[in-house]
Amino acid sequence: MAVCARLCGVGPARGCRRRGAQQKGAAGDSSEPDTDPEEGGGGGCGEAAAAEDDDAAEERIEGAALAESSPRSRAPLSLLDLPPELLVQIFGSLPGTDLPNLALVCSAFRRILRTDTIWRRRCKEEYGVCENLRKLEITGVSCRDVYAKRINPRVKSGRFMKILPDYEHMEYRDVYTCLLHRYRHILGLWQPDIGPYGGLLNVVVDGLFIIGWMYLPPHDPHVDDPMRVKPLFRIHLMERKSATVECMYGHKGPHSGHIQIVKKDEFSTKCNQTDHHRMSGGRQEEFRTWLREEWGRTLEDIFHEHMQELILMKFIYTSQYDNCLTYRRIYLPPRSAVDLIKPGLFKGTYGSHGLEIVMLSFHGKKAKGTKITGDPNIPAGQQTVEIDLAHPIQLPDIENLSNFSELSRIVLEVQEQVRREQQQEEEAGLEKEHQPQAQEEEEEQPQPGPSQQEAGRGAEGPATEEGAVAQGSPPASCPFVLPGGIASRNEDYPRTCRACFYGTGLIAGHGFTSPERTPGVFVLFDDDRFGFIWLELQSFSLYSRIKDSFQNADAPSQEAFDEMLKNIQLLTS
Repeated sequence: MAVCARLCGVGPARGCRRRGAQQKGAAGDSSEPDTDPEEGGGGGCGEAAAAEDDDAAEERIEGAALAESSPRSRAPLSLLDLPPELLVQIFGSLPGTDLPNLALVCSAFRRILRTDTIWRRRCKEEYGVCENLRKLEITGVSCRDVYAKRINPRVKSGRFMKILPDYEHMEYRDVYTCLLHRYRHILGLWQPDIGPYGGLLNVVVDGLFIIGWMYLPPHDPHVDDPMRVKPLFRIHLMERKSATVECMYGHKGPHSGHIQIVKKDEFSTKCNQTDHHRMSGGRQEEFRTWLREEWGRTLEDIFHEHMQELILMKFIYTSQYDNCLTYRRIYLPPRSAVDLIKPGLFKGTYGSHGLEIVMLSFHGKKAKGTKITGDPNIPAGQQTVEIDLAHPIQLPDIENLSNFSELSRIVLEVQEQVRREQQQEEEAGLEKEHQPQAQEEEEEQPQPGPSQQEAGRGAEGPATEEGAVAQGSPPASCPFVLPGGIASRNEDYPRTCRACFYGTGLIAGHGFTSPERTPGVFVLFDDDRFGFIWLELQSFSLYSRIKDSFQNADAPSQEAFDEMLKNIQLLTS
């Protein structure tokens, strides 16, 4: 208790050492014999020496007490004894969530925690806010899109201070507590519930705003072009201690909106002024504007009748939501040193459906491509392709590769081999159930590793290329050309590839009817591009990596990522 009281600067322990020394000195004066060493005999020398020792000890104690009582020489016994500027540095290094509890300790701590420097540091270190509330008139507000930050988009001139809220009288403590900390749970990647179409939303802290950016693929078929982004909503402080949610959908500027955090990893948005989404020219003008933004063309430029129907269907379906959507959190796939390439998000071509977003992830000897955006045939959340990394395919030479029948024969042979292996595994599983003792003995035996399995398949062709990729060394590339009769939306595909593997692709009728997996070929071109040949559809899909960086999107564990994949697949099954 004395130590705690001394550290906090309260209680009697702070001066107890000096008072104890004084009481001890007084007691020594009353009981000490008054003898003169010169007058005493030899027997009194010991008493005289003891008296001198007591006097010296008393002087040392009184000297230490006086030194302790001196404000210049004594060491700080409490945090309150430290200079305020040092306390500001200490408190500023603590997590922002701990500061409210620290303010409850005493009134002095509460006064120090009103220092805006502390909260500015927390805003910068925890959420990356670099703007200076006091210098916005000079620096402006950084943003990728001025439209997303402008309060009145019709104002084309003038400084930011004329059209932004009055930040001059705001404090970083308000920005942290009422904006950043309050809405921290919606930061990251999300998938909107828009039926089969899905989507990709990235909620970030952008300047003094929290903005929800919808990521859209580039216009078909330019798969290598960068992603397009547009704001769906934003949150900021219009006045102290009051965060404002605004809908950014439509073409009439920001208007009133609402955000509700439904439960963990799920939130919903609602527009309170849907009339801002309407255009003066009616639905026809809205459709033409949407078509230019989504496809970069007019309906007259699209000659394929089936494609026109798909485009019109998507516009009718998606526009009915009016930005009143439910979002569910998604994670980026975890990365392993043995992965064929870096997992992540890719843009892929899907015939008349245009470009769609696919997440590539690795699961042992399997790789999965999960749709983040979808279409009426294969909706978002489903596994569009599955790659069997244990079965590489040796492509024929460049002359025979152009023959579709030759490629089809090779793939069907591998498909039959996979079917036989699966049947043998099922039969072996049944035998183990009837022979538990034999099963235990077999489990104790060491299993061959991936390198042994690859060595058993031979040391040439894509098997060695797979090993080279896993070890980090660049594998040798071989020529590649699409077989005759294979349709491709993008003829500008790479003419060399690193490796090929057997895989299956998911196909279905309209409305996800009669889904089935059909054989195909996964073609790895480089670290950022791969392709898939759909044998039954006789078509080719080219995928290119999305190179945007995403914050607050890493999966906490492999189990959490697998659970996320399972959940988004169940929503559209």
